[in-house]
Amino acid sequence: MQIRVYYEDTDTGGVVYHSNYLNFCERARSESFFRLGLTPVLQNGHFVAKRVEADYISSAKLGDELHVDTKLTEMRAASFKLMQSIYREDKKIFELHITLAYINFKGKPQRITKDVEELISSLFVN
Repeated sequence: MQIRVYYEDTDTGGVVYHSNYLNFCERARSESFFRLGLTPVLQNGHFVAKRVEADYISSAKLGDELHVDTKLTEMRAASFKLMQSIYREDKKIFELHITLAYINFKGKPQRITKDVEELISSLFVN
């Protein structure tokens, strides 16, 4: 997914504020669903971040065009792991490892059904 860095994404020096890299990754994950006419909120539940590990390699700046690449790295019974990389041109500037848990609408973890597993696997090809 392509992202342009806007003024609202930066600090007073025109450098992307650290938490906005997480927002960029969230937008890319959501956009994967939107492209199929879906949302990340499914009939039986939705996903929440359980664990996040971020590596800030280089700074993005106002006006930069960025690309977010998302890959599935592990599928488990009630969660899955993704690696998301943000690039400026061909240079990786950020890497995120995130575990997303599948929960029902009462906030309880639930098993990922076969159809949801197939959807996730198709959205985030490793």
